[in-house]
Amino acid sequence: MDQEKIGKFIAECRKEQGITQAQLADKLDITYKAVSKWERGKGLPDASRMIDLCNILNITVNDLLSGDKISDNNYVNQADNNLVELQKQKQAINTSVRISYLCIVVILFIYNFVNVLLYGIEEATKRPEFMIMISISLIRLFVYTYIINNIDSKKNIGYVIAVFAIGVILILTVPLLFTVLV
Repeated sequence: MDQEKIGKFIAECRKEQGITQAQLADKLDITYKAVSKWERGKGLPDASRMIDLCNILNITVNDLLSGDKISDNNYVNQADNNLVELQKQKQAINTSVRISYLCIVVILFIYNFVNVLLYGIEEATKRPEFMIMISISLIRLFVYTYIINNIDSKKNIGYVIAVFAIGVILILTVPLLFTVLV
């Protein structure tokens, strides 16, 4: 989706309705700066606001995501294209979350390893930052597992708990691994 095209389309539709950015913002219960950001192509409306925005501007969500009014005969094809594009964006976000999680875990692992090398296993595990790093690792592990697996039903929660339990075991046994390595 082309944010600049969508932004210009929002501005055009808003002007056709004869309302200002501030008036549109008031109707959506947001700031005028958010509307300005959309119209400049620097962001998109939150999904929770799209239907209200479309109702105010007298357009469809498909029109909004396309950045143009869609004719009836091209509507289905454009809707499919918009859905595919949204799925691609979702996958890109999931990939970036996975990469950031991996980087943080590696940094925490290296930090704890260096701590053990500098202070020895007994002293390192007594240091408050060691426990803070382990706590952060556990919290990140749970949040990561929950978000990436899109937990929307109880059937998937078992998987999250299993991955979390394995992570807890690994994170808590890292100090033991350090003693073996050192």
